[in-house]
Order: sequence, then C-alpha cells, then structure tokens
Amino acid sequence: MAYNTTILNQLLQLIPRLHFETIAKHHHADRYVKRFTCWNQLTTLLYAQASGKESLREIEHGLAINDNRLYHLGLPYVKRSTLADSNQRRDYRIFESLFYKILDRCKDYTPKHKFRFKNPLYSLDATVIALCLSVFSWAKYGKTKGGIKLHYQFDHSGNIPSFLVITDAIRHEAPVVKRDFHLTPDSIYCFDRAYVDYALFKLISEAKAYFVTRVKDNTDYEITGQHTNTLKKGILSDEVIKLNNMKYDKPLRLVRYYDNDSGELLEFITNNFTLAPHTITQIYKSRWQIEIFFKWIKQNLKIKTFLGTNRNAVMTQIWVAMCYYLLLTYIKYQSKYRESLFYLHRIISDTLLYRMTIIDLLRASPARIQKLEIPEIQLSFF
Repeated sequence: MAYNTTILNQLLQLIPRLHFETIAKHHHADRYVKRFTCWNQLTTLLYAQASGKESLREIEHGLAINDNRLYHLGLPYVKRSTLADSNQRRDYRIFESLFYKILDRCKDYTPKHKFRFKNPLYSLDATVIALCLSVFSWAKYGKTKGGIKLHYQFDHSGNIPSFLVITDAIRHEAPVVKRDFHLTPDSIYCFDRAYVDYALFKLISEAKAYFVTRVKDNTDYEITGQHTNTLKKGILSDEVIKLNNMKYDKPLRLVRYYDNDSGELLEFITNNFTLAPHTITQIYKSRWQIEIFFKWIKQNLKIKTFLGTNRNAVMTQIWVAMCYYLLLTYIKYQSKYRESLFYLHRIISDTLLYRMTIIDLLRASPARIQKLEIPEIQLSFF
C-alpha cells in the first residue's frame, strides 16, 4: 500500500472492484450516468459509515472540506441530492453481492471457534431496527410502529455474519430460516426458543446437520432411555426423548443443566448424540456472542438512522454497513491485530483521510499516529 494514499483509499483497495463493476453492469447501475458512478456511491457510503456521518448534509460538507485529500479517488463533488437519488434508485442487490464476495475473503483468515470439535458452529438470531412509521410507511409493524428485522446466521469462526436476510419486522424467525437459509451438512446450528419449530428440526436433520436449543415449557415428549451417566460440571441428566408430534419423529437428546452463576435449571434438546453433555450446554452459552454482535453494530454502524426513506435506500445502507464490518474483520485477522474491533474502528474513523499505511496505523500508539501522517505538500507562489 502506497504512502501517498489515504486510509479510505486503502480500504477501497481491499474490495474486489472487478467483481463489483461486473455486478453493477449486470444491474445496469451506471446506465445514463455521467459523473456519479456506482463505485462513487460505494466510496461515499463507506466514507459515511467509517466516519460516522448521519445525514446527507454532513456527508456533502465532509467531502467538500477534504476535497484536496480525495483527488486520488476520482470522486466528483458529491451533492446530497445526487447521493439520495442514487440510494433510492440503484439496486441494493449490488451491495448485497459485494458483501458475500468480501465474506469469502474473510473466511481465509478467520480463526476457528473455541471448541475442540471440527464442525462449523453457527448461531441463528434476528434483531429489529425500529423505524418511524410516518416516514417509512412501507415498514409497518403493528398498528403504530414501523421496523425491519435483520435475520443473521452468525459464524463462530471469526464471529462474523455469514448470511443475512432483511424482512419486515412482523416476519417470524423460523419461517425465514426454512425458506431462505442454506443449511450445510455437519454444521451445528444454535438458536433460542423463538426458533423452536419441529418442521425446522426436520429440515436441519435432513440436511445432515445438528441443532442445539432450549426446551419450551409446553413441549410434549416422553423419555425413552438414558443417553449417558456422565453427570458432572452441573449436568443433572442426559436422556433420550421422543416428541409427541408427527412433524418430527426421530429421537432427540435432552440435557438438564444447573447453572451455578444464575441459579437456573436449564433444559436443552439436540439431535447430536456424540458431543459431551457439558459441551452441549457451552454451545448454547456461546450463542451470547451474536447478542454482543447485535449490540456492536447498533452502537457503531449507521443502521438506525438512514439517508433515504424508501426500502431500497434503507437496504443499501445496511448492506454497505455490513461490508464495512467485514472489511474491519478482514484487516484485524489478516494483520493479526491484537486490539479489539471497536478500537480498530475508532482509529480508522479518526484517521480515515490521513495519508499513511494501514500497517503503520495498526502498529502505532495513539501518541504517534499524528506524527506518522505524511505532511501535505504546499505550493508556494512568488
């Protein structure tokens, strides 16, 4: 990475531009466009995400003030009306496709999950983004509320989102998984009781995969045998059960566990008969990582206030935010950066338009970052 480019430009260099241009051409994104291309739109939205800009006016002014630092990007003067039109008009699926392309690169560097077993481990969960119903009338949720729901498949290898579906907030979680998610063999899927659906159990089993979840209070089952007598580390029982339901007729495993920290008696069901009972409990406990992920993106990414009001503009902003999140994780894992993702985001945000290498930025202490920036060359006129 050259010293004469900004941190923002180096972020853009991590993006597979040929793939992006191909997808943009497929969607005719730049047809009849003279100045503000789809790549310019991506550049502007990444700048807004990384720098924390919340409005079109902030983006316009921020880019205008730093015009002398952005010439190497080929970015024209960005009017807020032009950016708003692009967000509303250009198909959000361009940025969705880019997300999965960056994800493929991230997977080459992400560390494995903390468990000893080699099965891929995923958590399934969803989070709601509240919207003002009077402004986002298409996102009606109940009588007086508006919102959209982000359905995630969270990969515990690297703690990254590996699949995302965006729906109206009223949509229930389990049907979305059954309709849109791709289940892979030998994987373990962990989810809470909102996903307890016997048809989903069957779908996961038929995909030759496994699930771990909590037992609902009204679950009707009968105990058919003892799976193991290895009762330690808080395990009270490990039994084989059969559901009294025609939608799922295969044997399941019921693990009862007493949590000393919370003082709760917890019951888990799974179709995995190989792993130790304590491992089953810890798999479900690891599901908390997706809750931390939800909290992180809501606090640090611009996915709660939007630059446009139609569905396409909202979807575009969310997908670009997820692309930025993957770029941060790619930098962290590829460079083996030891600090937290939050700190990485903060220093990139604060130095986004500095002319220095990302490697120097990651190695520098906060006191040295100011000294590392390449000074601007000032022309003198006599």
